[in-house]
Amino acid sequence: MARGPMVVIAEILKGAYVGREVELRGWIYRTRTMGGKAFVVVRDDTGILQAAVSKDGVPAESFEAVERALIESAVVVRGTVVADKRAPGGYEIRAADVKIVHFAEKFPIQEDLSEEFLLDVRHLWIRSQRMTQIFRVRHTAFAAVHEYFRDQGFWEVHPPMITPAGSEGGSTLFEIEYFGRKAYLTQSWQLYAEALALSMSKVYYVGPSFRAEKSRTSRHLTEYWHAEMEQAWAGMEDVLKHAEGVISHACRRVAEERPDDVIALGRTPEFLKAVTPPFERLTYREAMDILTAKGVGIEWGKDLRTFEERALTEGRTKPIIVSHYPRVSQAFYKARDPTDPEVVLAFDVIAGDGVGEIVGGSERETDLATIEASLRAQGEDPKAYAWYLDLRRYGSVQHAGFGMGMERLIQWICKLEHIRDAVPFPRTPARFHP
Repeated sequence: MARGPMVVIAEILKGAYVGREVELRGWIYRTRTMGGKAFVVVRDDTGILQAAVSKDGVPAESFEAVERALIESAVVVRGTVVADKRAPGGYEIRAADVKIVHFAEKFPIQEDLSEEFLLDVRHLWIRSQRMTQIFRVRHTAFAAVHEYFRDQGFWEVHPPMITPAGSEGGSTLFEIEYFGRKAYLTQSWQLYAEALALSMSKVYYVGPSFRAEKSRTSRHLTEYWHAEMEQAWAGMEDVLKHAEGVISHACRRVAEERPDDVIALGRTPEFLKAVTPPFERLTYREAMDILTAKGVGIEWGKDLRTFEERALTEGRTKPIIVSHYPRVSQAFYKARDPTDPEVVLAFDVIAGDGVGEIVGGSERETDLATIEASLRAQGEDPKAYAWYLDLRRYGSVQHAGFGMGMERLIQWICKLEHIRDAVPFPRTPARFHP
């Protein structure tokens, strides 16, 4: 088959190739035959497009192959692009030749199948239009996060995935054997970030984290991607602005670059463009007052659960920020508020639609004795954190940072019911296959 210029579907749908002969490579999304014509909808990574194949317009063996080809057969189509309002997207290819590169077997995914089955065949389900729309948004959101931090003067650095101790408590650590010694998969780059910030001042990282949480909810994964930052010579208020800034930047980039995908997933570009700083601010005490007024009681010191987060974000289109959490429930590294010793300089960014916490951050405690006492109070041996405690012995300065769950951000942007659809191959307490 003679080879014309190879193009992707998204470029054809922009109207750039009308009247021109092109070559398209993809997979059969659906097909129907009427008399001497076959209408083959082809998908590639950028969208779907109809190819009109006439029995008297292509070689006989090509038309016979099209009639035999099932969904997901790999195909190469050569033909002329025409505008046609009846076709998906308003354009189609009038085929001059078609080559079936691979004849697929009967595809196991049909309509009205259970979520569990679709998870079992996730390696095939990721070919669906909905999943590819999500993945395109994910791609854009990740790029936007890198763009934001680099534009703000942050250095990208990379922590280890295997650690000798945890940063978020032992109950959610994945333990592994490391050449006869006990080690763990990272929960966060937190402790290493503090070391790097005292070297590079402004640092960030985007990569995987692991939490052995047994939570079976629509917003928990055991393996997820973290966007984390740490900044020296900065306090909680400084990094709060970056939390607002990076979320807003990601929303704007997705709205600008992926408007069709956003609409198909149930959002609008206008909704995302309106996610601009500042976000509404509440202290933990103010949040308690609002919840009490709504008839939702919460005991001092308890974390905000999904139910409370829903009540706080109800009716709001932008995320909210809750800060100054009770010290009794917080990690050892969070700085106490000098004006209120009962709380720490910590915050969460909470989104609506049931997604909840997207960002968690804090100013870091700089007093060595206070950290050692907090570790002991939490049942930890300060000797296990000896290298971390060195950071308070040699040139310690005010610093702060946060971690953002990328899948939760994508879940909220795409208005997904379950976080597992925000990642190609989700890992949950019940599933690590395929």
